Amino acid sequence: MSSGQSGAPAMRVLYGATVFSTALLLLLVQPMMAKALLPWFGGSAGVWTCAMLFFQTGLLAGYAYAHWTARHLSPGAQIAVHLLLLAASLAALPIVPSMRWQPPPGEGAPLARLLLILTLSAGLPYLMLSSTTPLVQAWYARRAKALLPYRLFAVSNAASLAGLVVYPVLIEPLIATRRQMLGWSAAYAGAAALSAVPALWSRGNKPVESRAGEPASLHDRLLWIGLAACPSVLWLAMANTLSQSIAPVPLLWVLPFGIYLLTLVLCFDRQGWYRRVVYRWLLPAGWVLIGLALGAQRVLGLPWILLSCLGGLLICCLFCHGELALRRPPVEQLTTYYLMLASGGALGGVFVAVLAPFLFTGYLELPIAVVACVLLALRFVYRVRPRQVARIALTGTAGLIAAVQMDAVLAGSVVRVRNFYGRLQVSDEGGVRVLSNGPIRHGAQFLTPEKRREPAAYFGTDSGIGRVMRFFGGRPLRVGIIGLGAGTLAAYCQPGDTYRFYEINPAVIRVASEQFDFLQQCPQTAVVAGDGRLSLASETAPTFDIFVVDAFSGDSIPTHLLTREAFALYFRRLTSDGALAVHISNRYLDLAPVIAALAADAQRPARLIRSAADPARSTYDATWTVMTANRNLLAEVTSVSEPLVLKTGFRLWTDDYSNLFQVLR
Repeated sequence: MSSGQSGAPAMRVLYGATVFSTALLLLLVQPMMAKALLPWFGGSAGVWTCAMLFFQTGLLAGYAYAHWTARHLSPGAQIAVHLLLLAASLAALPIVPSMRWQPPPGEGAPLARLLLILTLSAGLPYLMLSSTTPLVQAWYARRAKALLPYRLFAVSNAASLAGLVVYPVLIEPLIATRRQMLGWSAAYAGAAALSAVPALWSRGNKPVESRAGEPASLHDRLLWIGLAACPSVLWLAMANTLSQSIAPVPLLWVLPFGIYLLTLVLCFDRQGWYRRVVYRWLLPAGWVLIGLALGAQRVLGLPWILLSCLGGLLICCLFCHGELALRRPPVEQLTTYYLMLASGGALGGVFVAVLAPFLFTGYLELPIAVVACVLLALRFVYRVRPRQVARIALTGTAGLIAAVQMDAVLAGSVVRVRNFYGRLQVSDEGGVRVLSNGPIRHGAQFLTPEKRREPAAYFGTDSGIGRVMRFFGGRPLRVGIIGLGAGTLAAYCQPGDTYRFYEINPAVIRVASEQFDFLQQCPQTAVVAGDGRLSLASETAPTFDIFVVDAFSGDSIPTHLLTREAFALYFRRLTSDGALAVHISNRYLDLAPVIAALAADAQRPARLIRSAADPARSTYDATWTVMTANRNLLAEVTSVSEPLVLKTGFRLWTDDYSNLFQVLR
């Protein structure tokens, strides 16, 4: 009996435990760090996309490091280098970002700073975790030469999947964010010590890569990259779309990422989960489900949107990862194979986070990924010849371009723009100019001169904010507003009033100034570029009579604006008889309990005001909350409002805690 076989049970336990623990930490750090940095960058869904770009690139760097050391270093040198880097990574702990790195208000181009902060905070520990799975598999294959190590890849992804379940259910709701990072740092120190054991155990064994064998061909490498990139773009684009429409919170990244990892586990554990004859019929259903979710967001409820998206994603990812599993190379090409898989994942992240916002004015990356999945299926499932697939690809590209242009024409688009913070569209619809962020309308103005000053959209005179504005009218007012939109609230401006808007998205500032003229109608208007909360905290400006929170990202308010600390800041900037108005209209989230808990914590009376849509006045259904100690204002709105009732057991949102499960409709 060989030495590799005699110690096989203990070896499998050790190597499996090492892979599982490091992969678990590798996953947990991703939502943890992204959530911690979310308030620094305006609560934008782009934070999650860019964080995933960093982590996928870090995974690629870890796999590249594992590949290079396995091919070019002797076992002794490889182990020495790895142990030295493990020790160096401990010096980076804890991974809590320094407040010195917080961006100043109004800083543009947040991508570079965000990536730098992630690199300085967690870069080296993440690199070492990323390299563990391919290195341990190489050491495993080196020591137990008769055993294939690919099941360890399934173990790695199963651990990541477990982390995705544990984080939103147990860690995020129960543990403050800073304590999460401190606990993770302690766990990493233990995992680093554990991963040193198989490294030392593998000393003296012959490198697997030195065996005779043909290197992977360029065709194989490109195919591995393509099959890995397609599901990467699919899940990232789907998570980004969901976050823009609902809320930039961990849950809406966990669900698609969980599907992505689940398919890796299933396909690399055993081959029975993927059969081409079955997927000839399943794949069209998956494409239809994704198309249904994209095309019917306004009529489908949240559960149906999620089911359609995740069902389609599951089928498409099983296809791509199933094809990858069928093409697993011999052990001699192990690290090359994983390097190509990581390259595909990183390319998907670059496409979604960097290229798509630069190249497209709409969210086209998900349709493009579906088209790529169709083309791959035509080649490998339906056995269409490569030249025919190329012709179909060219035809599909031309059709997609034509469809995008036709959509812009039919929508009456005046302006379409996209950046880190999302997509904006200005369109003219029946004498009204409308501003939309993604699928959600955020502002409107009549085009006829006699009606241009009428407040429309969610800000009509019968809305909650409209009633507050009318109550305080008749004397010079100081009004502060987080969220510019089209600048509609400036329609209430009277001589002597001072309006101060806070807006993080430079594209919104440009559109409001160039495509709408509400701001020009109010001479004493200032627009402060930057995150509203950070800008407000850095100012020593006078207090406001009215303060408004209307900072939407898609169909949701960034959660860092709805915390105890944020509301304490708002109330510090209000006069004693002033009013705080928060816009909480939302298709998917019931934010009233959040405001009720915050109002109770601040000991401020609060009312909920709903107003119905009026097409003739171009106003929409709107839900506002008003908090004030002004008894006259409370008496004024009592007949048209309802009290905000504090739900039993509802936990107050803070900078360290928010829970989307609490407020799902």
